[in-house]
Amino acid sequence: MANVAVNDIHMEYEIWGEGNAQPLLLVGGLGVQLTRWSKSFRDALVARNFKVIAYDNRDTGFSTKHDDWGPADTKAAFAQARAKEAVSAPYTLADMAGDAAGLLDALGIEAAHVIGSSNGGAVAQIMAIEYPEKVATMVAVMATSGRRGLPRPEGEVAEWLTRPRNPAGTREGAMDEAVDTARIIGSPLFPRPEADLRREAAEQFDRCFYPAGSSRHLLASIASGDSRVARLSEITAPTLVIHGRDDPLIPLPGGEDIKNSISHAALLVIDGMGHDYPDELIPEIADAMEKNALRGLV
Repeated sequence: MANVAVNDIHMEYEIWGEGNAQPLLLVGGLGVQLTRWSKSFRDALVARNFKVIAYDNRDTGFSTKHDDWGPADTKAAFAQARAKEAVSAPYTLADMAGDAAGLLDALGIEAAHVIGSSNGGAVAQIMAIEYPEKVATMVAVMATSGRRGLPRPEGEVAEWLTRPRNPAGTREGAMDEAVDTARIIGSPLFPRPEADLRREAAEQFDRCFYPAGSSRHLLASIASGDSRVARLSEITAPTLVIHGRDDPLIPLPGGEDIKNSISHAALLVIDGMGHDYPDELIPEIADAMEKNALRGLV
């Protein structure tokens, strides 16, 4: 892993694959460290002739933290947004898109295939709007357009979204929460072994346990609102939307609206997939990403 100055922060990143392969940038979701991208997923992309670049977003992992802001009150922020009031945040999704573009510049990469997952899918959309020259193709996975009026998470899923992450702050608590999270938003037809979930959660905890950053990522999303919706039609990068039919966190209409808002976009809906990347689905997902990349080779 390495660290580089980008804009007003330092960003941690890692690269897998051959130097002359097509650059592909992975943009993670709320509080997702670069090590959350599974080896099986990375290997599948490398096998398809991609040079895979993953990084810690600001406020995550080993990248710059915004400690001076403190944890975000996301419940209050959601209430402000529903009342159409301005929501204050230390940074926005546009800032995070600028970080991603800046990382490519720092690495000397003119353009990359950009894969945005969940909240990272929103960042990827903004990147494709604001930095079109940096985005060869775009894939938005389990993401939403952000348009007002789309279905929202409900019940236990909505409660999970805003509740504190591992409030005990313990390694065991992180493992328990990973199991609970998989139960709430994971893929119903492809449940992951509990032992794998607990092992991965322990690894993430040991690398960097920083729940305040996750809350501020959500705050950035709330503060950014639906401002990108009116500009989605400007996206020229060949675009693919991948969404689970059974995603309870970002229901399918969110992905469908991205597809319908970008004239040339394609949509892959996967039955039984929730808000995660089951190993059983990685070949299908990687094949679809490779096919989309062929539409806009760097």
